[in-house]
Amino acid sequence: MNSMSLAPQLSQPNLNQHKAVRYTSELIRRRSITPEDAGCQQWLGAKLAALGFKVSHYQDQGVSNLLAELDERPALLALAGHTDVVPPGDLSRWQSPPFAATLAGDLLIGRGAVDMKSGLAVMLAAVEDHINCHGMPGANWQFIVTSDEEGEAEFGTRALVERLAALGRLPKYCVVAEPTADKRAGDVIKIGRRGAISARLSLKGKQGHVAYPKKAVNALHMAARVMQALETLSWDEGSDDFPGTSLQVTHVDSGEFTDNIVPGSCEICFNIRYSYRYSQGDIIERIQRCLDDLALGEDAICLQWERGCQPYHTQENDGQSLIAQVESAIFEVTASFPRLSTSGGTSDGRFLSSPQTQVIELGLPNHTIHQVNERVEIAEIVRLYQIYRALLRRFDDHG
Repeated sequence: MNSMSLAPQLSQPNLNQHKAVRYTSELIRRRSITPEDAGCQQWLGAKLAALGFKVSHYQDQGVSNLLAELDERPALLALAGHTDVVPPGDLSRWQSPPFAATLAGDLLIGRGAVDMKSGLAVMLAAVEDHINCHGMPGANWQFIVTSDEEGEAEFGTRALVERLAALGRLPKYCVVAEPTADKRAGDVIKIGRRGAISARLSLKGKQGHVAYPKKAVNALHMAARVMQALETLSWDEGSDDFPGTSLQVTHVDSGEFTDNIVPGSCEICFNIRYSYRYSQGDIIERIQRCLDDLALGEDAICLQWERGCQPYHTQENDGQSLIAQVESAIFEVTASFPRLSTSGGTSDGRFLSSPQTQVIELGLPNHTIHQVNERVEIAEIVRLYQIYRALLRRFDDHG
């Protein structure tokens, strides 16, 4: 375990010129709104090739993907992220152009400053400086990068993982640079995410006049029964490090309103966030059983499932686990241990996690992600860079 001291405190002008900050600015200036990459991966690939990585670029259904490896052995460590960003929204509300990478005092402002061009820049800068200082690592390292994390994510990281699995080169450990921190880089890491799946339930009744209810079947009344049944379902309550399962109705639509018509159709939309204790199949089976118990009739119900995302959960099994190594690197830099969390939405960690691969997410404070004037303290980029430098030394030692 290398416990060498880290770089001394730098002044603000020096921080502004830090390699990780410059690389972040370079990526922000490329307008890579999902699924566009806008040349980000070509720039990353050129940098990685100069370090000795074998770089492969793929186009999958309009999505740009990059895979870089030092050699053809199964990788000990993979570094993963995405080059795409969400749209900037109302440009008039930005204090500077969202793709200008503006330095304002101790802040860097721009779309992707937090989510997550900074994370990719930190990874690249840390690997570059590690190799320049220590030479090529003894183990194989990978970069796994996509331009479709913020979108449907059908042809991004999933496609790269399928390629690696077919080649027998899935990594043993993988770190994703998603923004995970609360106040300072390294104070929170994600060790998993809940699964998610949405449903669209169409109910068919019989339209009629409100004065003659016996001649109609009120689809809204059917919907009320369905929602009550869904609300009363009991799920797991979760644990200290993993939230429980929950179901939320997100939309109800019975068509155009007229006060003297019994609605003959209704659509209910709902979303389920579920823990690793369930599979997607378990969720679907349970909901179907609930609907069957209502005995509304086969012709009265049409259920469609959408946007399924599997959960993942990495457990700390021994001193050589990924969680232990990341905790140790963070402690070396910050003199404190991170809080382990599984909160938030979904991430590409779900595709990377497998029985062969332990996954954690380690990134910047996330309070401005997807917001107008997305911004990050420059010192936090440098702090995250120092953590990744400490982490890489641990995975070079393993080689």
